[in-house]
Amino acid sequence: MQLQPQLMRKGRKLDQVISGAREVFFRDGFESASMEDIARSAGVSKATLYSYFPDKAALFMEVASTAVADHTAKMVETVDIDAPVRDVLLCTGKSMTAFMLSDLGRRVFRICVAESDRFPDLGRRFYSAGPAFIRGQLIEYLTCAVSRGELAIEDIELAADQFPELCKADMFPRLVFGIDDVFSEKEIDRVVAGAVETFMARYGT
Repeated sequence: MQLQPQLMRKGRKLDQVISGAREVFFRDGFESASMEDIARSAGVSKATLYSYFPDKAALFMEVASTAVADHTAKMVETVDIDAPVRDVLLCTGKSMTAFMLSDLGRRVFRICVAESDRFPDLGRRFYSAGPAFIRGQLIEYLTCAVSRGELAIEDIELAADQFPELCKADMFPRLVFGIDDVFSEKEIDRVVAGAVETFMARYGT
């Protein structure tokens, strides 16, 4: 799995701006956050803020993309793609699920959903930076595993879509509908292990 760079802008104060924006967005929500508050939190002028980002939507997308890129980088570092398929899927599933259920992942998801009607491009760009990127990595890995005879999959794209959904079983609906905000490591391990076994029962050789 090869991580593609997410940030294209450069500048001495970029990290400062993103850190300040992240604090304000997650504290106040997208709609209530103001560029003035973000500039104050980041310790920069509004002129500096606008020199990096033309509007609030672009800034939030950078915050979300940076969070996803950081998590994906850590996931890529921890996954040994030469390990047995079960181990690769188990490690990948736990990493994906941990981010989805984290405070950061939950906040990013809820803001994107809440603002998708007013800013449809926001959701599309987040999907491209996060879920679509991980989907592409799964397709690449599954294709290699099939070529090595470790898996038997006819529709690799469908299988790449199915695995993350299996890892969400029960937990994601409870998260989205506000039933639970915290999930134990034992519960996450149980769901992901079940997802891997179900996946291997269908596609294992």
